[in-house]
Amino acid sequence: MTAFEIRGLTVQFGRGDDSVVPLRGLDLDVPNGQFLCVLGPSGQGKSTLLRCLAGLLQPTEGSITSHGVAVQGPSAARGMVFQQDAIPGWLRVRDNVALGPRSRRVPERDWRPQVEHFIDEVGLRGRERAWPRELSGGMRKRVAIAAVFANDPDILLMDEPFSSLDHLTRAGLHRTVLKLWRETGKTIVFVTHDVDEAITLADRVVVVAGGGVRADVPVTFERPRGEELRMDAEANALRSTLLKYLADPEDGWA
Repeated sequence: MTAFEIRGLTVQFGRGDDSVVPLRGLDLDVPNGQFLCVLGPSGQGKSTLLRCLAGLLQPTEGSITSHGVAVQGPSAARGMVFQQDAIPGWLRVRDNVALGPRSRRVPERDWRPQVEHFIDEVGLRGRERAWPRELSGGMRKRVAIAAVFANDPDILLMDEPFSSLDHLTRAGLHRTVLKLWRETGKTIVFVTHDVDEAITLADRVVVVAGGGVRADVPVTFERPRGEELRMDAEANALRSTLLKYLADPEDGWA
């Protein structure tokens, strides 16, 4: 069984002449353990796709199954990191990271070691009692990442989580997410509009535009991937290909 099997996915907002159809008949498979980046221009359906995968939005037509079970609503098996800060401001850092397992009534003896481990892994040791308002944007993203991993979902869905951050902060969080992905073996579906971010992170890049999949490209460069990829001819060729599909989404395949 795969992490996701998506068949004929169509989403329509509104009716008649005023309707908007960001996704139309989209098909996609996501293998277990893959780091998939969904790349696309703004307003072309990539975040809509992610919300459908999370069970936050019901499609107009088509089906989504996850590990053989129909996605019909949110599930603890699928964790989400949003573009905007979504950590409760009334909880300190440690309580934010522990919120998921505590809400699921996981015994403290089971969740506490995991919570402390991920606090360490994302670089929050020493800030456990800080309030979110006392943290930078990058540190709040670290809290969100620690929280979603501590809740131990099978699949992580990330909706442009680092788009508002500066280059150095974003690069540090890329390293953190990749380290945790290798450690846990989870499936990650990561939405971005940034070609370089996709090449840095992904096993595979899917371009979503014009309602469907316009390109589906493996990324085989060895990790870790750093600034040296900007000087690599093969990486530049891949970058040019992806940029072409972003600039002209109809020049692809569905």
